[in-house]
Parts: sequence; structure tokens; C-alpha cells
Amino acid sequence: MSVAVTRLSALGSATMHTFSLRTPAVIATAAGVLILAGCTGGGTGSDADDDTLRYLVEQPEDPAALQALEDHIAEFSEASGIDIEVEAMPFDTLRTVLQTQLQSGEGPDVFNWGSGPGFGGAFAEAGLLYDLTDAYAEYDWPFYDFAKERVTFEDTLYGIPGEMETLGLFYNADLFAEHGIAPPEDLAGLEAASKKLADAGIVPIAASNQEGWQGGHLLSMALSSRVGSTGMDALVSGEASWDSPDVVASLQLWQDYLEQGYLPEFPTSLSYDGANALFYSGDAAMVPTGSWLTFEIDDNADFEVGYIPFPAEDGPGIFAGGLGSGPMISASTTKLDSALELVDYLASPEHARWMVENLNVIPPQPIAADVDVSPLFHQVLDDTAKFSDGTGDFGYNIDVLTTDEFNEAMLDGVAAILSGQMSAEEVAAQMQAAAQQ
Repeated sequence: MSVAVTRLSALGSATMHTFSLRTPAVIATAAGVLILAGCTGGGTGSDADDDTLRYLVEQPEDPAALQALEDHIAEFSEASGIDIEVEAMPFDTLRTVLQTQLQSGEGPDVFNWGSGPGFGGAFAEAGLLYDLTDAYAEYDWPFYDFAKERVTFEDTLYGIPGEMETLGLFYNADLFAEHGIAPPEDLAGLEAASKKLADAGIVPIAASNQEGWQGGHLLSMALSSRVGSTGMDALVSGEASWDSPDVVASLQLWQDYLEQGYLPEFPTSLSYDGANALFYSGDAAMVPTGSWLTFEIDDNADFEVGYIPFPAEDGPGIFAGGLGSGPMISASTTKLDSALELVDYLASPEHARWMVENLNVIPPQPIAADVDVSPLFHQVLDDTAKFSDGTGDFGYNIDVLTTDEFNEAMLDGVAAILSGQMSAEEVAAQMQAAAQQ
């Protein structure tokens, strides 16, 4: 009936999430998992050897976010009678030590980790995760079908889907109004708005790439709007080629915008935080990034902000995005009953509402309309609900679905485009070669 907190490092990561879109999948097989057996029933359900349940999450950048989670878990601990130790670890450290801990049987009982083939799927293939298929049937967790697909490996449900995140364009609505600009409804509108802003001495689109991961997001949002989810499916599955005209055009777009003065002069020298600062100061009118920024925008922007998909040639475009981290249970836990009770709570609508109202994240399940959030984040929730219930299209964040070799080729290639060192055709050919490895 208590919560102990262990901070395994003072270093923080970019977000609250164990695997966020803002944290790139630089190594799609980051876990480096050996290919063993599939998910296992694991554990005995006995809590006899130690009454304390270990729950491992990523160390957030903001200590207040971790404190809020600790307090929230403490409430569950008090109500359930389960003693819980919350451990926080930076993502890079987590990525390095988690597999070893799980293989040795000394890892956490429950931990947050990314979905997809290179993360949770790799752990499931290695037999390191408890099979939650029966638990899904028993508890009837209300997750969207597409989210459950992301935590499925060979017909086995191995985890709880993490928060949803989208990629798009935030824009300064006051600055747009001041210059007589309407929110762009297609690429022609975006380019006309960008030219008008550039002529007024304002950076139209604060694209940055100093850290290197942002380039994957720039391509993901432009390409998703160009080819839609069907086209993205074909590319990721290998049915379509990464050196196709659509990919080349989506890369060329950013090269053209750089040459036309629609981006900062040196995007590869501009940090992510530096780009956001340009937006908050009014020196830039738009910033291309993800829905996770809404919390920071609410705290820093003293103007009205809108959020739209990156436009397509023939319409408003679609949001790209995916899932962050979610809870999984170690196959070797000796506290299975307690672990399942905690995971059931973390999958509940009650916890989902708390996540929305306290951490500004989007759970992969329906959310009540009366949640207490800012107007901007309410818009993000409404937009997300459209494609989550099947009434809208949704693109992909590429680097969470592709391999280490491909991501290196893509991220290095976009950086080369933004520094004038490679052409769009050369980068697309480089990506296709990496996809075939």
C-alpha cells in the first residue's frame, strides 16, 4: 500500500514517453533481441517472494511529470493494497539494460516500452513478454483496433498500446490574421502563405534538424499527405519503392522550400528547442512537429495557435503519427496477479482521462467529451478521434516502422538535402538500397 520511487539517473529525455515520436527510432532493432521463442504465459501468479511490484518508466525531462505519475500510482497502490516501486530511467539507458535485465530474470515486473516490430515485437519474439491475449478477452480493454494491431506479434497480444501522437503543422493564428492569411487547405495555399510571410521578414516554417531525428518527421508528414495511408502501407511493406516519384517529390519539397526561403537559413544548425523558440517569439509563423508540443505551447505561446495536417497537393492532407510506449509485463515476473491488476488499471478509461488532463497525451481509446483540457488540445483530441474511429485517414511516422539501416539512410539523406549536399533523387535511391538490405 505504498509507492517507492527510484530515480536511476538524473538525466532526462525529451518527453514523458518511453518511446515517443520525438525520440527517433534511430535503431529500429534497438533492443537487439535474440530470436528465441514467442510470448510466454510466464510467471506463476504468486507474490510470495517479494511483495513489491517494480514498474519501470522512462525518466521525463520535467520532474513535475514524474511526480504527477508517482502520485497517481500511489492512489492506485492505496486502493489496491499493492506495494509498487516506480523506477525512472533515461531512454538510452533503458534501451541498453532492459533486455539484459529481462533475460536474467532480474528486470521489472511491468515496464513501459515501444510497440512495433523493433521494440515490443522483438521482445515478444524473444519470449521476454507475458502473453496478454487471454487478459484482453477477460478485461475487454476498450482500445482502438489499429492500436491493438501495433501490439500484436504472430496473433499474440503482448502489450498495452501507448499514447497516440500525430505529426503536423502548428501555426500562429494571430500572425496569420495580421497578414491576411487563412490556414492552408492545400500545398498551393501553404506556399502562398509562406511567400507572403517570407516577404514580410517572418520565417514561414521553423523546420530544424540539428539533432537529426526531425528529418524523418518532415518526410513522414509530407509523404503521408501525398500518398495517404494506402501508399504508406505499400512503402513500408515493400510493395512500393522508396525511390518512386512520390517519395522523390516529398523530399524535393523540402529542398525547394529551403531554396525559396520558406525555412530557416540553416536547418541543420537549428535545434528543436531553437525552432520552438522562434515560433513562441513570433519570428516564425509555423512549426512542423508533433501533438506532444501542445502542453509546451499552452505554457509558452501568448497568441492563439492552430494545428493542421501538412497539406497535400489536392487538399488539406492527413496527420502522420503512431503510438508511443505502453505497459508490458515481464514473462519472468513472480507477481503476475499484481502485475495484471496494475496493467488493468493503466488500461482503464479512468487512467486514460487522467493522462489526458494531467500529461496532455492521447490514449488509444475513446475519451469523454467533457475532459478538462485547453482548446488547442481539445482540437487535437477531436482530430485524433476521427481517424481512430475509422472516419478519417492517418499516415505514418516512418522511423518507428523501418529498420536501422533504412533509418540511417533516411535521416542522413534528409540532413544532406537540408544542407545542400544531396539531391532528392540521390536520397530516395539511398533509401531504397537500404530498404533492400
